[in-house]
Amino acid sequence: MSSESTPHSQFALLKTRRFAPFFVTQFLGAFNDNLFKNALVVLLTFHAASWTTLAPEVLTNLAAGIFIVPFFLFSATAGQLADKYDKSKLARLVKVLEMLIMGVAALGFFMHSLTVLLGALFLLGLHSTLFGPVKYAILPQHLREDELVGGNALVETGTFVAILVGTLAGGLLAGAAGHPSWGAFAGLLVAAAGFLASFSIPAAPPPVPDLAVNLNPVSETWRNIGFARQNRTVFLSILGISWFWLYGALFLAQFPVYAKNVLGGNETSVTLLLATFTVGIGLGSMLCEKLSGQHVEIGLVPFGSIGLTLFGLDLVFASPASLPAGAPLAIGSLLGLHQTWRVLFDLFALGLFGGFFIVPLYVLIQLRSAPEQRARIIAANNILNALFMVVGAIVAAGMLGNGLTIPLLFGIAALCNALVAVYIYTLVPEFMLRFVAWLLIHSIYRLEQKGIEHIPLEGPAVLICNHVSFVDPLVISSACRRPIRFVMDHRIFRMPLISFIFRHMRAIPIAPAREDPVMMEAAFAEVARALAEGELVGIFPEGRITDNGEFYPFRPGIQRIVGQTPVPVIPLALRGLWGSFFSRKDGPAMSKPLRRGLFSKIGLVAGAPVAPQAATPEYLQALVAELRGDWK
Repeated sequence: MSSESTPHSQFALLKTRRFAPFFVTQFLGAFNDNLFKNALVVLLTFHAASWTTLAPEVLTNLAAGIFIVPFFLFSATAGQLADKYDKSKLARLVKVLEMLIMGVAALGFFMHSLTVLLGALFLLGLHSTLFGPVKYAILPQHLREDELVGGNALVETGTFVAILVGTLAGGLLAGAAGHPSWGAFAGLLVAAAGFLASFSIPAAPPPVPDLAVNLNPVSETWRNIGFARQNRTVFLSILGISWFWLYGALFLAQFPVYAKNVLGGNETSVTLLLATFTVGIGLGSMLCEKLSGQHVEIGLVPFGSIGLTLFGLDLVFASPASLPAGAPLAIGSLLGLHQTWRVLFDLFALGLFGGFFIVPLYVLIQLRSAPEQRARIIAANNILNALFMVVGAIVAAGMLGNGLTIPLLFGIAALCNALVAVYIYTLVPEFMLRFVAWLLIHSIYRLEQKGIEHIPLEGPAVLICNHVSFVDPLVISSACRRPIRFVMDHRIFRMPLISFIFRHMRAIPIAPAREDPVMMEAAFAEVARALAEGELVGIFPEGRITDNGEFYPFRPGIQRIVGQTPVPVIPLALRGLWGSFFSRKDGPAMSKPLRRGLFSKIGLVAGAPVAPQAATPEYLQALVAELRGDWK
């Protein structure tokens, strides 16, 4: 990884050699895919009679199917190649293939051969299939962990902008150029520009250079899915991404008919809908870095799914019940109708929350996949994405063919999105817990963090902290990128409402020896087991929440823990929570709502790790008191 200085924002990555050439390469590739696809679709839609006897509706669906078939046939092989060979070299070879494909397309136009053109479309699908694992597996090799959110946000934004601009350019070239082969020549120039950009992509050494490539797509696909299933969170993230592509593709596919038969617009109104959705995706993706503090924040995923459901449902009610007078309307006239603006707002919001949903999931896959299997896991993701989109298209076509209206189709998809989200978050509560923690520090509090880099990204450690309020575990969890097993008083663990959160955080209840010696011994045994498995354990050594704002003496339990399992101890200090709604200042906690208003400032400071042999209660309390300072 490069030692270039940390960029101030995600846009600064566009000035670095380790990202900019790759970004340009992938942008031009996505642009070219859509330029040729749409040029061909427009040609087949408006001039089908001069090419074939097949109906335009059959041709356009045939073209879509031909493009997606390579994802099923060659994704497994593409993942193996990306794990076996240098990804920068693969990117250049894929660009050479892209130029050859554009040559085949030009030949098809000159020969007036639909067969050759569909063959070129199949090869273009192969080009995208081969580049897919390279596209996402190369980012963790060139970007730091705190740059991955911004890098993925730029890639997602660039992809959707490329889809929009490529679609527009393809339609214009097909309709305005003197000969349809101009679309292929334009694609050849774009591919050549991408080839030149790919030469500046830094080397990305393969993680498994001695990998034996299995050319059987069925067995290798199943094997790649098996790699993904080894980590439950990764696999469910892949399912979440695949669902998003089904959901998004379902909406995008209906735009032409929706614009014409529901809104009453003309051909250009389709572009307006696509552009609005694209701007939303771009802004949502870009905001991910700011909202997540430059680290992957899976708490944004439930936030995104809520927006995808709510605005999908609102689109049903925003859609006009009948066509406006004078339809089809030009864009200017369409924008003069108040219901159009509500529809556009819903589409913009769907894109916005879609960005919140998908960017953290891609980053999560990159971070939690084993490096030696990452490209093959991404290949499995691409296969499932394609499968979900095909199934979604078939189901949507069946529903619409049986008389369902497009707005109602959107509503059913939105309700299904809610069910899918609940299912995933039930299986992996970490998503919802991170959402609750993220919501807490972005609505009630403003959290300042310092020294968080002392918390290890992997391996066991014990986190110790002063205990000020009932939400201390959530505040600490919001700042830590790893799950923490908190040890807490059994009475707090069983409190109504918040007990649900603590159970799903896999908190460890403990009782004093005089109350329940069996529970106490079980708690210490569970702590030892968690540390042996490489987890983080959080402890509040005071054993109680302060009722006067001052420290209570740290108890000796920490010495027993690190004596039995010697691991580093990370001192933490919470600041600013004393006097908040969840603290015990002036009486019982949670008795005076919004005692300090919204967005009150709090802080969390982490100190350097303490060796287990030095972790005495007195020494640790002195460290935490120093970290906290006078700000209670």
